[in-house]
Amino acid sequence: MNKRDVLIQKYAADIQDKFDEKPNMDLLTKVTVGLGPSIYNLDSSRVSGSSEKELETVKANFLIGKLGLSDNPELLDTINVIIDKYGRSDKNKYRAVIYYMLAKHYGKESVYN
Repeated sequence: MNKRDVLIQKYAADIQDKFDEKPNMDLLTKVTVGLGPSIYNLDSSRVSGSSEKELETVKANFLIGKLGLSDNPELLDTINVIIDKYGRSDKNKYRAVIYYMLAKHYGKESVYN
């Protein structure tokens, strides 16, 4: 198993354990591939739930930029709900998992087709 496949398995386990749902492995793989080499970098592979700047970046770059959503206050609320479910105090909140959960929440899986 290559390094990316190992990470995808780790992300799938987090989705199962933290969100109590069976991950769609095809979508999870596409989200992970879409993140490119950032998944291998300790800092960029994770999302800091305590940094407003980081949450704004997720909103601007992913929700608005990638998924094509319109800017509104509900976007940050949704990010925070997912961060809370993941475990705000958990230092290993993987970006791929958060992006996966946001894409599913907004029904934007087709962006990855």
